[in-house]
Amino acid sequence: MTDEEQTPTTPSDPTPEATGLSRRGLMGLAIGAGAAGLAVGAGGGFAGGAAYGQDQARRAMDATAAASGIHQVGITTPVQDHLHFASYDMMARTTRDDLAELLSDWTYAATRMMQGLDVSATGAVGGSPQAPPDDTGEAVGLPASNLTITFGFGPTLFDARFGLEGQRPAGLERLPAFLGDDLDPLRSDGDLCIQACADDPQVAVHAIRNLSRIAFGRATIRWSQLGFGRTSKTTAAQATPRNLFGFKDGTANVLADDTAALDDNVWVSASEGPAWLVGGSYLVARRIAMLIETWDRTRLAEQDRVIGRDKGQGAPLSGGDEFTKPDFQATDAAGQPRIDPRSHVRLAHPDTNGGIQILRRGYNFVDGTTDLGRLNAGLFFLSFQKAPDRYVTLQRSLSTDAMNEYVRHVGSGLWAVPPAPAAGESVGAGLLGA
Repeated sequence: MTDEEQTPTTPSDPTPEATGLSRRGLMGLAIGAGAAGLAVGAGGGFAGGAAYGQDQARRAMDATAAASGIHQVGITTPVQDHLHFASYDMMARTTRDDLAELLSDWTYAATRMMQGLDVSATGAVGGSPQAPPDDTGEAVGLPASNLTITFGFGPTLFDARFGLEGQRPAGLERLPAFLGDDLDPLRSDGDLCIQACADDPQVAVHAIRNLSRIAFGRATIRWSQLGFGRTSKTTAAQATPRNLFGFKDGTANVLADDTAALDDNVWVSASEGPAWLVGGSYLVARRIAMLIETWDRTRLAEQDRVIGRDKGQGAPLSGGDEFTKPDFQATDAAGQPRIDPRSHVRLAHPDTNGGIQILRRGYNFVDGTTDLGRLNAGLFFLSFQKAPDRYVTLQRSLSTDAMNEYVRHVGSGLWAVPPAPAAGESVGAGLLGA
């Protein structure tokens, strides 16, 4: 497959008169800012004629993820219901120019898909019948479903292959080994990552499928993970979801409207650099297998003790409702702590970790059954924080967590998530232009 067949190119784009936007004008808008405005003007002249283009425009306006300003979408965006996460490695003998071209092509395609459009102007059905279509087509007729696509750069990207050694942030290292880790190297790490979240699983899968196809000849997919059923929230309007253990998860998560907490805990500031990462964050992904059958045979009181909350209402065992701050000094009639010192709530709480908070966007997963006939299921944990050492501190605090009897960490990765690209630029432009 030639590059022209594989990726969208400028000559195949609709004319500026038809869209009101050039290819470079389109790039960067939906990755961070301006998504809603872009959807309105992107209709006529698309593949398949005016009727098809108008339908695409209506789909784009139907459900487009809100803009996130200088930050990439998919971080503070209200958490969608479905995830397709993928990690990639650049291929041998690729150059810095190859990397820049890939990121440019990815940005362009992602910008279009987040508007409910095909990856290029010719898309799934508008090209030559004698050539493979630019778009795989399984999302034709579907709305954008609040699709967000978020890009990250792993520690291994910053080596001699691309001349980026001097641009690697000091904290961007492979995560250290944690007590109880049983990591599969084939489900860990990677040069690049893409997080695609949507309210329709087919839309999320379509995004990763097409971005992987665009990467052909430059990057290969290292591993991926499907997720369903969010396990956290990022806005006060969202109800607290439940994980596969049946407990409410993410009650105390950092929320999108708490700008002070985001600045303190999520966004990289100018003093924390490097310059290309200011306004960005760091993404940790952990694949956590849950021992479902063991948990399901555990008595309710023990489940509550392990978590530190009431399973029904989500209230801390010290009393109150779901949103009552846990009282770790509260004791029962026998003088014993109401919240066990080894409970998950206590060990993960900011009061136990010097005030550290993270922004979580996790998902449940079920990947069939294991060789033993048990559910291959668990939590695909995603967190954003302004420095990797904050996650390391939290995870080390959880080394004595009573929940460790019921979970195994089997996959892991860390990526730097740059800010949203400026209009006309591709994601990572600040890094590759440095």
